[in-house]
Amino acid sequence: MSFDPHQVRAGTAALVQALPALEWITDARVERLSQDFYWFSPVLKRELDGLRADAVARPKTEDEIRAVVAGCARGGLPITVRGSGTGNYGQCMPLHGGVVLDLSAYNQLLWHRGGVARAQAGIRMMEMDRQTQQGVEGPDGRRGLGWELRCVPSTFRSATLGGLYGGGFGGVGSINHGPLASTGNVLGVKAMSIEPEPKTVELRAPEALLLHHVYGTNGLVLELEVGLAPAHPWLEAIVCFPGFDAAIEFADALAGAPGLVKKSVTLLAAPIPDLLLQAVPVLAGAMQPGSHAVFVLVADHAEAGLQQLVAEFGGTVTYRKTPDEVKKSNRTIVEYTWNHTTLHAMKVDKGLTYIQSGFPAGPHVALARQLRAQLGDEVLVHLEFIRTKEGAMTCSGLQLVRYSSDERLNAVMQAHRDAGVYIANPHVWRVEDGKQGEVNPDVVASKLRFDPQGLLNPGKLRGWEQRDQIMADAAAGRVSLATLPRF
Repeated sequence: MSFDPHQVRAGTAALVQALPALEWITDARVERLSQDFYWFSPVLKRELDGLRADAVARPKTEDEIRAVVAGCARGGLPITVRGSGTGNYGQCMPLHGGVVLDLSAYNQLLWHRGGVARAQAGIRMMEMDRQTQQGVEGPDGRRGLGWELRCVPSTFRSATLGGLYGGGFGGVGSINHGPLASTGNVLGVKAMSIEPEPKTVELRAPEALLLHHVYGTNGLVLELEVGLAPAHPWLEAIVCFPGFDAAIEFADALAGAPGLVKKSVTLLAAPIPDLLLQAVPVLAGAMQPGSHAVFVLVADHAEAGLQQLVAEFGGTVTYRKTPDEVKKSNRTIVEYTWNHTTLHAMKVDKGLTYIQSGFPAGPHVALARQLRAQLGDEVLVHLEFIRTKEGAMTCSGLQLVRYSSDERLNAVMQAHRDAGVYIANPHVWRVEDGKQGEVNPDVVASKLRFDPQGLLNPGKLRGWEQRDQIMADAAAGRVSLATLPRF
């Protein structure tokens, strides 16, 4: 579907006038609310600069969401759904103007029963954890520590649950529970169709995952039902090593130690710690200059085991904070891991960008060593230890790259692929060109069902241009599509 920018602009202005009771943003803030952290990539910065919605709607209720959606469907106006905009590759940036639907005010925890909770898509993950960690009073009158989200991004303070689902992968906690798409992490979602008379439907897993990590292109998610994990008092530590081999062996051993309760293990190879020390003054003294650092979150009762492994591999604990100290400081080393590492490093060296990689479980340590030796200081090693969807321990990379050209950046990614390491290209803005890797007929069929006019984040789903062929193949039995509940 093509969009005339003049008609879109006029139609959006008319919709704003027609729904005066809603919170609309039409001033200079629209530019900021049309962006995410796409500028991490020099490629995306060049391709997406200047994109802007015509207005931002910030509904607070399902009825308000329905009114905006109905108006857009009647007027043929593009809709781009947004949480807090903490994504990294233009997921929430409108290619064709129209309305940005900001769900950050649609943010209630609906219920919490033991290890399961249901919330509106716009709830911030830090706030959700605050509520689910309240704990339940036991027969002795004491409260337990309650529950927490199984995985959160380093942007947990501002990132929304729906944003993680629509544009994210996993994060802190994935060392235990794998990525968000692992069985049992997302149990169901409530989604709304984009029609003049919008309808809602409940999708249960695994069909609910058809709307996961597709940038809000094939369904508007209103609510999510997710599994939780028992909350622990998390001790934070940084362990430094003079050599890379000892650092990665320690990180892998700690990640795989079944008797140690942990939430995060991050390896930042030299010179990344030095970049952090320059970018974040509060870290002064937290790491040894020139060292390879492993950032760790373990349950406070697991500290003895942590110290045992530190001694075994010849490391030095250069930073240690008890759970109470972390709480009182309102600061956590989580915010120096995952893509926060990229953010801080780029403050110091604007010539850096990054790649996203997934190492096969088993040879992951050997492959990380091999690629470090092959690529030298052009690629700075940042590894997050996680479990695969199947439960095997491995690592995922957010390596920093000294950018010189698009061609060389592509060559660096190809070197990883040639070694057997998966690349989720963060320098592209179409779903299939990044993590998904290929057109998924079920994803396209879901868009056809929920968004028959193609108004949701148009242009981001390459497979939408193949919808007629996909449906013809399904009718002829050449491809089998997931069966979704009827409206």
